[in-house]
Amino acid sequence: MSFVTAAPEMLATAAQNVANIGTSLSAANATAAASTTSVLAAGADEVSQAIARLFSDYATHYQSLNAQAAAFHHSFVQTLNAAGGAYSSAEAANASAQALEQNLLAVINAPAQALFGRPLIGNGANGTAASPNGGDGGILYGNGGNGFSQTTAGVAGGAGGSAGLIGNGGNGGAGGAGAAGGAGGAGGWLLGNGGAGGPGGPTDVPAGTGGAGGAGGDAPLIGWGGNGGPGGFAAFGNGGAGGNGGASGSLFGVGGAGGVGGSSEDVGGTGGAGGAGRGLFLGLGGDGGAGGTSNNNGGDGGAGGTAGGRLFSLGGDGGNGGAGTAIGSNAGDGGAGGDSSALIGYAQGGSGGLGGFGESTGGDGGLGGAGAVLIGTGVGGFGGLGGGSNGTGGAGGAGGTGATLIGLGAGGGGGIGGFAVNVGNGVSGLGGQGGQGAALIGLGAGGAGGAGGATVVGLGGNGGDGGDGGGLFSIGVGGDGGNAGNGAMPANGGNGGNAGVIANGSFAPSFVGFGGNGGNGVNGGTGGSGGILFGANGANGPS
Repeated sequence: MSFVTAAPEMLATAAQNVANIGTSLSAANATAAASTTSVLAAGADEVSQAIARLFSDYATHYQSLNAQAAAFHHSFVQTLNAAGGAYSSAEAANASAQALEQNLLAVINAPAQALFGRPLIGNGANGTAASPNGGDGGILYGNGGNGFSQTTAGVAGGAGGSAGLIGNGGNGGAGGAGAAGGAGGAGGWLLGNGGAGGPGGPTDVPAGTGGAGGAGGDAPLIGWGGNGGPGGFAAFGNGGAGGNGGASGSLFGVGGAGGVGGSSEDVGGTGGAGGAGRGLFLGLGGDGGAGGTSNNNGGDGGAGGTAGGRLFSLGGDGGNGGAGTAIGSNAGDGGAGGDSSALIGYAQGGSGGLGGFGESTGGDGGLGGAGAVLIGTGVGGFGGLGGGSNGTGGAGGAGGTGATLIGLGAGGGGGIGGFAVNVGNGVSGLGGQGGQGAALIGLGAGGAGGAGGATVVGLGGNGGDGGDGGGLFSIGVGGDGGNAGNGAMPANGGNGGNAGVIANGSFAPSFVGFGGNGGNGVNGGTGGSGGILFGANGANGPS
């Protein structure tokens, strides 16, 4: 849709300029009329008289056309003046209506402001240096004000204001040097998102720590949780931790993501945890924040947010580990995936975060989150991949447990071990163990073990063991063992998972089930055991 913008004063000026042009043309035409409409013949002969009549007739026709043009010009000037007047009248009417609206709103808000310290309708004020926290939004409608971003070292950023019934929470302000960011404000009680946490303040003080990121605001009923603020940079010390994400609304929404850890010279900041997904029917946890990079030790990734929807639930993924960039540095581990639960339906744990790349040691992959449901399908999250390295690769994360009372319980697959670059005798990461799959009645399937990491020069990683799968009255299927990673030196394949589950520290075999196959390796993995009444053992992995 197109919009028209008009400036009445410019229209009035244009009309006056056009009128002046018309006046000048009329004066010039009047001056020329006498000498052009009555042209004298050059002689008494017929030819001279005919030429004189021709020029006189031409001038007469010109004056006639000029009169018509002058009439149109006059009409055009009147139209411009009328349009300018109409726009001026409309602006005056709108200004009057706006003033009336503002006065009416002030009358409505005055009692609520006096009684509760906040208006009935309207946005909260942004924080200032004198009052750094953002003001709360209107009781019925309005967003919270943003927190003040500090310029003074060591002073935390202002918190965002909370919304009223409907509205979004204000964002937290940035912290001063080395200080924490402000927390995000809560969303509206009925509808609205939480505000984002403010970033932590950086620091260049020797051995100083960057400020932590502010936590994201929660969404009470319907809405998204606010994202956590990033941690502050540290030029010489430790990076600040990322802020945790805010929780989603208890009826519907998504948890906020955790903030990224601050980068640093020494130790990278830990990523913030993802916010919980607590929707009544649909729960979605927020992802964890990545760990900060560092010349020495990378920060660990934040854990994924838990989820608890009654029908459908997904845990948040863990954040990736931060890289270690200098020679001899170690990377951060990936964050664990968030656990997930549901009453009837589907629940899946979040995947573990990736381990970071380290010059000396790669970070381990994060653990997969558990997925549990009373009736339906429970799936464990996948383990995160181990981080690569010029020295020792990180281990893959273990898969999460998938469990159900009646239905399908499937364990998550283990993460692949990190690779080792061919510098010296590199050692690749171990494959992650597959998660256990458990079902009282139905099917329990263990997750596959992760493959070991590969290397060109050095030792390849061993494959991870497959997860056990089964239950008392369910069919059990063990997960396959992971294959050994390629390398100049031998590595072993992972063992296959058994048909059965581990309960209270003891293994309980399934009556019916199939063992998982062992993984390939110099020493192949052992196949898992099958059901005690019916089924088959898994095949041993080839050596």
